[in-house]
Order: sequence, then C-alpha cells, then structure tokens
Amino acid sequence: MERNNIDEYLERGIHGAKETKPDERRYYLTTLRERIEIALKKGQVMKAQPYEQVVSKIKNVQDGQLFLNGTISYSHLSKYIQVANAHNVPFTIVQNLEADTDIGLVLTGSQGSEDIDIFIED
Repeated sequence: MERNNIDEYLERGIHGAKETKPDERRYYLTTLRERIEIALKKGQVMKAQPYEQVVSKIKNVQDGQLFLNGTISYSHLSKYIQVANAHNVPFTIVQNLEADTDIGLVLTGSQGSEDIDIFIED
C-alpha cells in the first residue's frame, strides 16, 4: 500500500469520511440546499399551529424526509412529527449543538431545487 493511501485511510478512520459542503450541511440540518422542498426558521416551528404549506408538502412529498432541529422543545416539534407519521414520511431530530443555525425544520424530497424559494414568509 502506498504512503498516501495509508495516510488517507488513517485520516478517514480518525475524522470520518469527507463530506461535501460541510457548512451548508450544518446550516440545513445535515442536508444540502438543492434537496430541500420547504424550510422553516426556529421561531416559525414554535408557533401554535403548523404551517399549512408544510403540512401540504409533507402529504405530497416523493422520497422525502423531515429534519427537525433538536434544540427546539419536543412540544413544538410534535405537531410536524404527527403529520409525518400519518403520511409515512421518515423524520430525524438533529441534535448538533456545535452548529449555529436558525433553521428549525427542513423537508427534503425528489423535487427539491436550487431554483425554488424554500422559506415561508410571515
């Protein structure tokens, strides 16, 4: 085995596999912007009623997954989790205390695109 291959192997063992766009992944709760169907800021997730646009997207998403910010109380996340469970959309609560993000919810899917506006304006 060549020296470069050994160094690369050791580096992966210590730090894990290299990932693309790590800053973007930290900001968007482990996913890439190009895969996102819709997103909410933390304050929007904490509102009493779920956003109808998000509920509609969850109901109609193809190959989707819901990512929720784990720094938000479960009582605020549960309304979106219930909708995801009702429509068989897997969800992940992302608990990354090292990442500085104002994103509270991200829904990914096969229709995500850089061209669409993913945020809901109040």
